[in-house]
Amino acid sequence: MSRERAHSAWKSAESIKTISDRVIGIGPFGVGLDGLLTWIPGVGITYSLAAGLFLLFEAARARVSFGTFLRMLSYLGLDALTSEVPIVGDAIDFFWRGHLMAATALQKDVEDRHGAPEDVPERKHARKKPAHKTPGGRRVAH
Repeated sequence: MSRERAHSAWKSAESIKTISDRVIGIGPFGVGLDGLLTWIPGVGITYSLAAGLFLLFEAARARVSFGTFLRMLSYLGLDALTSEVPIVGDAIDFFWRGHLMAATALQKDVEDRHGAPEDVPERKHARKKPAHKTPGGRRVAH
């Protein structure tokens, strides 16, 4: 697994986070295409599934850990399932940031193994403090 490939996946995840969950941002809150398109029958679920599959493809390409992949799958699965509940599901999908959480999980996994891409400002890093190794060799965040 090359560092360049992992960093490419990290940057793709950053793009999906912005497009899906933060096109319009007001302070700590944001709305993206996932929340906006959910109100259009058929279009919202199509976008949500396509963006989710793209994130999972990038995770496989970056060779994230099995645990990270399962976590991403659960975030994205919940995102897709809530879209299927009439009206209430659309409201939940509007606020549930499944793509953002899955993308952040991918980014943290990449940062733990390869560090963040060097050309990305520190404020964008998924881990605000670098991970360190425990005596057993496992990487953990501070």
